[in-house]
Amino acid sequence: MNDVYAKNVAISAKDASKIVPRAEFRVFGQGILDIVKPAMWKAQAKLFKIRTSGETYFLSKRTNEANVKVRDGLLDIKTKVGETEDGYEIFQPSGKFQFPVKKDDVAVILKNMMVEVPLEKENYNFDEFIAIVNEHPDLAAVDVQKKRYGFSIDGIICEYGQICFNGAMLETTCCESEDYVGMKKVIESLEISEFENVNYLKAAKGVIGM
Repeated sequence: MNDVYAKNVAISAKDASKIVPRAEFRVFGQGILDIVKPAMWKAQAKLFKIRTSGETYFLSKRTNEANVKVRDGLLDIKTKVGETEDGYEIFQPSGKFQFPVKKDDVAVILKNMMVEVPLEKENYNFDEFIAIVNEHPDLAAVDVQKKRYGFSIDGIICEYGQICFNGAMLETTCCESEDYVGMKKVIESLEISEFENVNYLKAAKGVIGM
């Protein structure tokens, strides 16, 4: 594990209570990489990781504050808990669930997506969870393919990449850290500070017209 990923690791509840939550600033669009790539090298970026993944995101018309997705066979949820003074979003991990997922856990996830669905089974596999989403008029499932290049500038985690939402490709870059002042400096050095902060949920909704 690269050191920049280890900053928020706690070994006790007391340590965890002292952690400043990590925030994220992300932009999507076309031509983003033409801006970021030259800027990152000027800022002496350190390239450290290339990641590819296929994921399924679950969107709700009623909220942009519940990030629900399936990756590597796990149902993952993060919920938005706040923003920094500069509008960087803070999402807190709320759980990872192995399929089949218990009814009570499915109910909590749907509640975070601001919907209620009668649940008759005690456990739900992936196909059954997809069916719940597809049958609800305010929910949608989106196939997301990611190719991302991780780098750091002054200890701030960053990445750029190409993301396909149901086959539609957008370019993206982001910075994330618990050091909000450092984040702001790096965002400015990457020349993306004037772009709108757009998370995955908002980007996916824009692509599918939700």
